[in-house]
Amino acid sequence: MKLYSYIVATDKGFAPNPFFGYCTLACCKPRIRSSAKKGDWIIGLSGINKGNRVIFAMEVTEEPKSFTEYFLDKRFKNKIPDMNSKDLRRRNGDNIYEPVGNGFVQLPSMHYNNGDNKENIYHKKHDLGGKQVLISNRFYYYGQNMKELPKHLQFLLVKRNHRSNFDEKQIKLFLSSFTKQPSGVYGPPSHKYQKYQNNWSSLTVGCR
Repeated sequence: MKLYSYIVATDKGFAPNPFFGYCTLACCKPRIRSSAKKGDWIIGLSGINKGNRVIFAMEVTEEPKSFTEYFLDKRFKNKIPDMNSKDLRRRNGDNIYEPVGNGFVQLPSMHYNNGDNKENIYHKKHDLGGKQVLISNRFYYYGQNMKELPKHLQFLLVKRNHRSNFDEKQIKLFLSSFTKQPSGVYGPPSHKYQKYQNNWSSLTVGCR
């Protein structure tokens, strides 16, 4: 197995998307998505301005899916975004690439050009370049309640892009620190937290 570490530039609950019982990484970080396999782990840290704290950690618990497979899988129907929904989980949906003909249509979403109602070509190319979607039902999403990175895990720090050159001892140290608690959601996304205050408790079901 491999361990990937990277900086989450903006934590909106979109990439990663921790809602509806699965943590998914379908957009952004194409280099990680194109290479990660079942059994690998991914940890996302805040930037140095927020103390390089842990935003999430997830194990890839099934074989990565193509964008077509992801869109058509009934388990992830609720991750197809509805930008008019009052449910913030639906507005943050990352299942945004609908297969049409030999390509994909980018649905209105966090990566859409809302101003001119057109696809964001940059994001589309960047997202689809990752080739596959990573899925986890064993994850720890902290969001606004991000955790301090213990001193013995400081080797996970990364300044840019991502790191995956961790040895077996380092991976074991990471696993021993993050797999003793129940899997699930421990806080709302940290970006614009005020929008979540009134209904966050209803979004969290048994730490899911």
